[in-house]
Amino acid sequence: MSSPSPATSIARPDAHGARVPLPGLMLAVGGAIGFSGKAIIVKLAYRHGVDAITLLMLRMLLALPLFLALAWWAGRGKPALTGREKLAVLGLGFSGYYLASFLDFAGLAYVTASFERLILYLNPTLVLLLSWAMFGRRVTLRQAGALAVSYAGVLLVFGHELQVAGANVWLGGALVFGSAVSYALYLVYSGEWVQRLGAMRLTGLATSVACGLCIAQFLLTRPVSGLAELAPAVWWLSALNALACTFAPVLMVMMAIERLGAGVAAQTGMVGPMSTILMGVLILDEPLTGWVVAGTVLVLGGVWLLARQRR
Repeated sequence: MSSPSPATSIARPDAHGARVPLPGLMLAVGGAIGFSGKAIIVKLAYRHGVDAITLLMLRMLLALPLFLALAWWAGRGKPALTGREKLAVLGLGFSGYYLASFLDFAGLAYVTASFERLILYLNPTLVLLLSWAMFGRRVTLRQAGALAVSYAGVLLVFGHELQVAGANVWLGGALVFGSAVSYALYLVYSGEWVQRLGAMRLTGLATSVACGLCIAQFLLTRPVSGLAELAPAVWWLSALNALACTFAPVLMVMMAIERLGAGVAAQTGMVGPMSTILMGVLILDEPLTGWVVAGTVLVLGGVWLLARQRR
């Protein structure tokens, strides 16, 4: 990514004493809210009888031209991919965008949007655990405490969801947690390839691979004629999902990182779970209970402690 551009700043300095550029902050917040809106749109589409495979295919089909354009634009003037780079793009696209997206969409059929977002927000803790398990990286006592706080929050909300929604919460929670693990694996392994290919080029290529896999999955498991029977709302919800909750947030977060740095941009992403809860209450009529609020506070607190420790 390129160096930050001059921008208007807000008064509060960051941890290094520099002023935080307001446009970068707004991009990070907008990206977090856009990603969070995906769960709301998926839950709305499910009300029209569409299944996860079809819904995911529509999202990826409509987003594919945008990500192909991103990959082309970011790769201008750069050498063609080597065989090893192509294999890396295929693997990262499968784990980070195809499998993670499919498990997430499938899990949303069984859990609330708020609970889904809390599970996905465990991602930094999963990266830490995977780095420890796979590469032997040390976990400090303070980091372990942050992990315990975050997972206590998820378990708190899980217990409440289990009482309200029944045993299906086990399946939905497991699917969404699998999505978080799949994306954490992508993050663990993508560092080397981000340096070699660039974040925008890698994102465009890997996401294009995932789009192709989602389309292939649909063609192998569902009749194409079924698309004609879909409610019109499913199509425009999928278009909104592809643009406002998939492609646009990717660009916004990357541009935010250029202006803020990865650390500040990641911490700004904490607005995501809160925005999902608010949209879930206002749009989906999901209940806002003390259990959800308490669990959200614990998850956000644990991730904040982990980010503070790692910084």
